[in-house]
Amino acid sequence: MVKNLMANIRRSRGGGVLRSGRKNFVKNFFWLAPALAILSGCGTSVCFTKKDVDPDVADSRAWYRPEMVDVVDKGIRAADYGVVNSHVIGPATRPVSYAFRILTFSKDTVFDTLTGPASFFYQENAVPPPIVEGEGMDLGRFEKDVFRLTRRNPSRGEISFLIGGDEFFTRLEEEIMNAERSIDIRLFIFDNDDYAVRVADLLKEKSCQGVKVRVLLDAMGQVLGEGKPPSDLPENFTPPYSMVNYLKKDSSIQVRLRPSALLRGDHTKTIIIDEKVCFTGGMNIGREYRYHWHDMMVELKGPVLSEIMYEFDLAWAHSGFWGDLGYALARSFKQKPQLAAGDGGFPVRLLYTRVNNPELYRVQVEAIRTARKYIWINNAYFSDNEILYGLINARRRGVDVRIILPQNGNHQIMNKSNIITANILFRNGIKVYFYPGMSHIKAAIYDDWLCTGSANFDRLSLKDNLELNVATSHAETVKLLKERLFEEDFKRSRIMNKTLDADLSDVIAEILAEQL
Repeated sequence: MVKNLMANIRRSRGGGVLRSGRKNFVKNFFWLAPALAILSGCGTSVCFTKKDVDPDVADSRAWYRPEMVDVVDKGIRAADYGVVNSHVIGPATRPVSYAFRILTFSKDTVFDTLTGPASFFYQENAVPPPIVEGEGMDLGRFEKDVFRLTRRNPSRGEISFLIGGDEFFTRLEEEIMNAERSIDIRLFIFDNDDYAVRVADLLKEKSCQGVKVRVLLDAMGQVLGEGKPPSDLPENFTPPYSMVNYLKKDSSIQVRLRPSALLRGDHTKTIIIDEKVCFTGGMNIGREYRYHWHDMMVELKGPVLSEIMYEFDLAWAHSGFWGDLGYALARSFKQKPQLAAGDGGFPVRLLYTRVNNPELYRVQVEAIRTARKYIWINNAYFSDNEILYGLINARRRGVDVRIILPQNGNHQIMNKSNIITANILFRNGIKVYFYPGMSHIKAAIYDDWLCTGSANFDRLSLKDNLELNVATSHAETVKLLKERLFEEDFKRSRIMNKTLDADLSDVIAEILAEQL
């Protein structure tokens, strides 16, 4: 065991071999359980930092290592309905979908463990080729490749970017207050802090005015969201015990809690108002998204909303009392929207992660393989080996590859795993940036093809959770995101100029992160 651990540490520090945790997972499985207990402190933990960043130590691990805040009691408020709903009611009312998910999860786990590109050898501190000047990939041809991978043509619509809590929640409140007919919300987390209660109160008021309000939440997300309150809550504020009950009380709001099979959830985030405007992206409703985290939502208008509305109705039916039967009936009787052509904005493509259909993963792997000029990625959770290999190979083709990670992430295992990932990327000539504080952005541009939404670059998002991303190659829209998000974040972030120190817990976290 010690020999295995030390070998992995030497590889992660020296960068001579880019190993695959998936290949080593079976071989090292017998020490992973105690390692996880050590890493997590035998409980659940979330990382925060209270230290000011010293601008003179950009190449030191000292400014990156977060402090740990124990939140063992996380989820107690939601457990009374979330756990029962996911592990008792869910299997009873959704036997087909639960069985299918278990089989798919088992198949993916075996496949990821035993296969994959595991024999890649990279020279330590290799000198990368110069950045290629000239044209990027053929976007028309790439769109044909995307059709081949998804078997769907793009719809049409218009995209606006809402970067930061001020921009998004100001627009959200405005649209809620102006709603006339319907508000349909599908979220991973509806928190129970003071700002979430403010939004809930607006929804309750609209429901009492005759607006049809439906709120679809993920059971696992609510377990994670309702727990230890943030430290900066107003002193006179008492969090509701249950946001599901709070939303229903003294209102006409319909709330459904979607069961989470095998702790794999519905991570999709869509808010549709009057079927005229939709907000989607990385944000849930809560204080950290409103005031503290760097995050982004996309505002969509146009024919593409009919596809999002259709997906919401299917998810709503599946989350109801009849479960699988309700879903089957909805699929049978609800007309699938026809993709619009011509009027209504520019081509906009919706990409999904569904059970046994990780099209969002396949398309982005293809984009990395096809890119010829630049790949810019902004994401907090980065643990997929195939994407990592693809980025390294792209850099070796002369592609300008840049990755933005958060300086202080919100998940302990992913924070520590990112240290190993950052070192591997850095040693292979990829520019790694650390955004100050917590960045929850999920966006990428591959040679002027944009993809953004709810999905992270980890196994949960790419293969297991339900996810939704929006993609387009519309030149003006891509240019706007480059200027407003990426170029600004490059300026705010500090670029990595030296490998970070890695210890045993970081190595273990990196191996675990590849399985999550």
